[in-house]
Amino acid sequence: MAACIFGGLACIVPAQTIEFNRDVRPIIAKKCQVCHGAQQQMNGLRLDDSEAAMRGGYTGAAIVPGASDQSKLIERITSDKPVFQMPPVGDRLSAAEIATLRRWIDEGAKWPAAAKAVAPARPKSALWSLQPLRRPAVPEPKNRGWVRNPIDAFVLARLEAEGIAPSPEAPRATLVRRLSLDLTGLPPSPQQVAEFLADQRPDAYDRLVDRLLASPHYGEKWARHWLDLAHYADSDGYEKDLSRPHAWRYREWLIEALNRDLPYDQFTIEQLAGDLLPNATSDQKTATGFLRNTLKNREAGTDRREARFEELVNRANTAGTVWLGLTVGCAQCHDHKYDPISQKDYYQWFAFFQSAEEETIDAPLPGELGPYLQALPEFRKQREKLLAEYDIPAMQTEWEGLLRGAIHDPGKSAEWDFQLTSMQAMFDGAVRILSREPARRTPAQQERLTDFFIRSPGPALGRDKAKLDRLKELREKLGKLTAAFPALTQAMVMEEDPEAEPAHIHIRGDWRQKGIRVEPAPPAVLPPIPGKPDRLALARWLASPENPLAARVAVNRMWQEVFGRGLARTSDDFGMQGDKPTHPELLDWLASEFGARGWSFKQLQKLVVTSATYRQSSRVREELSSRDPENTLLARQARLRLPAESIRDAALAVSGLLNPAIGGPSVRPPLPKGVAEIGYSQSVKWEDSTGRDRYRRGLYIHFQRTVPYPMLMTFDAPESQVSCTRRPRSNTALQALNLLNDPVFHEAAQALAWRIEKECTGGIGERLDCAFTFALARRPGAGERERLASYYDQQAQIFRKEANGGEPASAWLGVSRVLLNLDEFITRE
Repeated sequence: MAACIFGGLACIVPAQTIEFNRDVRPIIAKKCQVCHGAQQQMNGLRLDDSEAAMRGGYTGAAIVPGASDQSKLIERITSDKPVFQMPPVGDRLSAAEIATLRRWIDEGAKWPAAAKAVAPARPKSALWSLQPLRRPAVPEPKNRGWVRNPIDAFVLARLEAEGIAPSPEAPRATLVRRLSLDLTGLPPSPQQVAEFLADQRPDAYDRLVDRLLASPHYGEKWARHWLDLAHYADSDGYEKDLSRPHAWRYREWLIEALNRDLPYDQFTIEQLAGDLLPNATSDQKTATGFLRNTLKNREAGTDRREARFEELVNRANTAGTVWLGLTVGCAQCHDHKYDPISQKDYYQWFAFFQSAEEETIDAPLPGELGPYLQALPEFRKQREKLLAEYDIPAMQTEWEGLLRGAIHDPGKSAEWDFQLTSMQAMFDGAVRILSREPARRTPAQQERLTDFFIRSPGPALGRDKAKLDRLKELREKLGKLTAAFPALTQAMVMEEDPEAEPAHIHIRGDWRQKGIRVEPAPPAVLPPIPGKPDRLALARWLASPENPLAARVAVNRMWQEVFGRGLARTSDDFGMQGDKPTHPELLDWLASEFGARGWSFKQLQKLVVTSATYRQSSRVREELSSRDPENTLLARQARLRLPAESIRDAALAVSGLLNPAIGGPSVRPPLPKGVAEIGYSQSVKWEDSTGRDRYRRGLYIHFQRTVPYPMLMTFDAPESQVSCTRRPRSNTALQALNLLNDPVFHEAAQALAWRIEKECTGGIGERLDCAFTFALARRPGAGERERLASYYDQQAQIFRKEANGGEPASAWLGVSRVLLNLDEFITRE
C-alpha cells in the first residue's frame, strides 16, 4: 500500500495503481511523509493524484514535467531548512532516491490513468463520548422505597453493588437554603424559610422547587454559569483594555432566555447563528453576542490579519469546548495527540466562523422604541444641519478617499498608512465599511464613520489648528445633541459576510502560512452535517440527535453545578485524556431525557433536585472517608463553597442591602485604593457607582479584564480569557482577610447589626435566634447561643467603655461579622 496521510484523513491507494515506473513506486510507498508534509504546505500535493500534483500551490507547481529544477517537490526534499524540508520527520531521502525522482520528472513525470485519489473512509473511534446516544434501561435496585425518580435508581443500584447505603435526607431548613442557593444563587429570606417549614403538605418540596424555578433570579444564577463558558467581560483585554459599553446587552438576552426556559437546541442556534435565521429579530441577533466575547487587540502596531486570526481561533476553541466538550484547540498546530481530531478537522471547524463579521446593531429594550421614534426626525435634522454648517460631508469625502488610497496602494504615504492602521485598531470593520460606497452603508455605519472622522480627522487636518478647533467645537455640540436624544440600546453581534475569504489550514498554526483550502465541516469522526455547511447548519446539528456530544456535555455541566463535580469530572474534556463518567448509564439516560423533554433546562433541573440523591445530607460519613473520599458514588450530598459572586450576594441579601433589580448595564462598586491604577498607562477609568447600583448582584459587576474586581478573583472567579467550564474552589488566608476587612462585607455587617436591632425582638437569646435565621436559615444550637451571647457581652462592654456610657448597639456589629465569616455562611450544605 502507498499511503498519503494528512490530518487523520487517510488516502490509501493500492500500490499497483501507482505505476510511475518500478523505480519511483517504492520511493513513494516508503516515503509517504513527503506527501503528508507537502499536502499541508503546498496546496494539497497528492502523489497519488496527477491533477493535484500539477495544479500548483502557493509557492509554485509541485511537479513541473520535464523540469525538475522548477518543481517544488525537488526543492523541498533537497532543502536543509527545518520548517521547509520534506519529509518533515523521520529519515531523509537518500541521494539515489532524489536522483530517481529528478529523472522521473525530467522524463515527463508520466502518471497512470488509474492513479486517482479514492474516497477516504470516515474514521471511527472507541471513545465513550463519541458513541451514538442510547437510552439505557432504568435499573431496579432492592431498596425501592428510597427511589423518588429514575436518577435514584441508577445511583442506588451502584451503591448497592458496592455495599453502601445512601445518606438520610437533609433537614428541611438545610434543603430550603440548598435549593434557593442552587436555583437562584441567593439565600432564602426568613419568611421563605418559615413558610416552607410550616408547609406540611406532601408536595411542599415540589412546590418550593416550582417557585424557585419561576423566580426571575433563576436566570441570573444560571447566566453566571453560562457567562463563564462564554468568557464574558466588559472590556477588550490586551494592553488598552477598552470598555465595551454594549457588552451587557448579551447578558440581558441570556438572563431572559434562561428565565423563559428557551429550549437548549434553540438556545444553541440563536447564540451561534441567530443572525442567519429567517427574518431574524433583534433579540435573535443579540444572542450572537456569545461570539463577541473574544479579546480585541487595539494596539495600532498589530497586524489586523493576525488579530482577526486569533479571534477566530478563540471562537472555534470556545464553541468546541462549550458544545463538544473536546479540546479541539490542541489541533491548531498539528494533529491532536490523543483525540481523533486532525489539523484539517480543526480548520474545517474554524471555517464555520471564517465568514462571520462583527457588527453593532440597535437592540431596544421594552419602552425605548416609542420615545426614540418620536425624537428621531428632529435629531437627524439637527445633526445634518450641524454637519453641513461645519462642512463635514466634503471633508469626510476627501478623508475617505485618502484612506482608500492607503488600502489599495500601501506605502505611498506613510502618514496615511499609519492613519489607516490606527483606525483599523479602533474602528471595527474599518476596511470593510470604507470600501463600500456611502449608499451601501447602513445609517448606523455611516454615522459611526462620520463620528470617527470628527474625532480623528487625519494628518492633513491635524496640522490646521483652526479646523481642529472647529471640529472640537462640533464635537461638543454633537455631544449635547446626542445626550438629549433618547437613543436605543445597542448590542454587539455577528453578521455573515458574503465576500469573506475562504478558510485554509494554517501551517503549524501560523496565521501567515496558509496551506490547503478547507470547507466547513465537523470533525470527521462525528456524523456529517446535512445540506449547506454554514453556521446555522452547524448550530442545528450541534443540538440534534445526530451529535452524540452536546446533550452529554450539557447535562454533565448542569449536574456539576448542583453536586460539585460532573458525572464525568473533566467537564471540559470528553476526550481520551479526560475522566470517564462514574455513572455512564445515568449520564446517557439524562442526556436522552434532556432531548425527550424538549431540551428544557428547567424540567431537567427539577428532575435532578427532586431526586432523593440530591436531597441527601452532606454530612461526611466516617466509613466512606477511605472508600470514597471524593464522593464519586454519591452516597451523600456535597458541601460546596459558594461561587465568588454568591458570597457577596449572600452578604448583601441577609444584611438587607441587596438591590434585587434584574438586568441592565454593568455597575462599578468601590474598588480598593490603587487597583484601577494597575491598568496600562492608567487607562482604566473606574467611576464608583452610587446609590442603589452599589448593591447590585455580583453578576452585574463590570469585569475589566486587566483589572478584575479583586474580591471576585480572591474567591476563584475566572479571568475571562478563555472558556471556563468549572471553577476551582481554593481555601486561602486572603479569603478570610477579604471577608473580615473588605468594605463591602464590613458595610454588610453594619446593616445586619441594624436589622437585628430594628427587626428582632426580645432578649439576647431571641435576637440571636433571629440573627441566625437571617444568616443561616436556622436557629443556633445551645452551645452556639451560649458562646455568641458571651461574645456579645464582651463587645458591649468594650463599646460602652469606648463610648463613655453611650448606647451599646454596636455590639451587634461584632456578632454580625462573626456570622458573615462562618464557614457555614459561605458554604452550600
